[in-house]
Amino acid sequence: MNNNNVLIIAEAGVNHNGDLNLALELVEAAANAGADFVKFQTFKTASLTTNQADLASYQKTKMKGIGSQSELLKSLELSDEMHFLIKSHCKKCNIGFLSTAFDDESLTFLNSLNVPFFKVPSGEITNKPFLKKIGSYQKPIILSSGASTLEEVRDALKIFELSGLPSSFITVLHCNSEYPSPYSDVNLNAMISLRDKLGISVGYSDHTLGIEVPIAAVALGAVVIEKHLTIDTRLVGPDHNASIEPDSFKLMVQAIRNIEKSMGDGIKQPSKSEIKNQMLIRKSIVAKKDICKGSVFSSENITTKRPGDGLSPMKWDLVIGSVANRSYKINEKIDSP
Repeated sequence: MNNNNVLIIAEAGVNHNGDLNLALELVEAAANAGADFVKFQTFKTASLTTNQADLASYQKTKMKGIGSQSELLKSLELSDEMHFLIKSHCKKCNIGFLSTAFDDESLTFLNSLNVPFFKVPSGEITNKPFLKKIGSYQKPIILSSGASTLEEVRDALKIFELSGLPSSFITVLHCNSEYPSPYSDVNLNAMISLRDKLGISVGYSDHTLGIEVPIAAVALGAVVIEKHLTIDTRLVGPDHNASIEPDSFKLMVQAIRNIEKSMGDGIKQPSKSEIKNQMLIRKSIVAKKDICKGSVFSSENITTKRPGDGLSPMKWDLVIGSVANRSYKINEKIDSP
């Protein structure tokens, strides 16, 4: 994982619609937008679903005339050769290649492609044999947790732990598995709960229509952000309308980079850029009017004004009631008592 910056994954997913040229265009768009990785989905339909598995409600809305998951997924499979070409194009475009495996055969294939880490989709979080196989590779893992409970995430982590995988290798992504996700259901604070209760690095996989939630997630401590990318939200396909187009993705990346720079080290002290302004915005104790030597300082003859290069107003109570050891003109800084 990248320990210095928030890792930004452009989820191309199945937004290629089974078209290699569209997949390559998504690679270019992700690279131009500044993503660290572009991620696809790798599966064999016959190994992923039975013919009886129904479409999700959002899929039914977008994919009229298709009656089952099997029929939909078959049209979206990437061949092995397409994977090779996409990965090669990623290298050419200077962006990392990733894909999510949904079955054992696909997992083995992705491992042969030397992906730097594995992404576990939300639907596999309760698939114990699949999780055991992923853990056996001893590679970093990003685990999506959509539609799951804290205990289900904990159980998945135990499987990785028993495989000998260090917890430092794992990042859990908070996620809402509706496409698009209603803002009222995002529950971004659950990401913090995952981090604090499980002692694990966390991130956020976003399915909302905007870019503000991923940006907020970074401010809350997300170290990985995943967001669906499409060339055109009007394209026919299950995920296009829950994705964002390249220009919006680029704006999100820029905002995330600005936020991560803004987080700092947590130490409250003057920054290098503001130290020069410190004395200009602070005040000193000065004469409110001409003061004769021997006069007693009071709120009637002293006040506070800029700049702050004299006696700090924090010394006010020490000055009040003391005697002036010399005369002062109006606005002249009062000496230390």
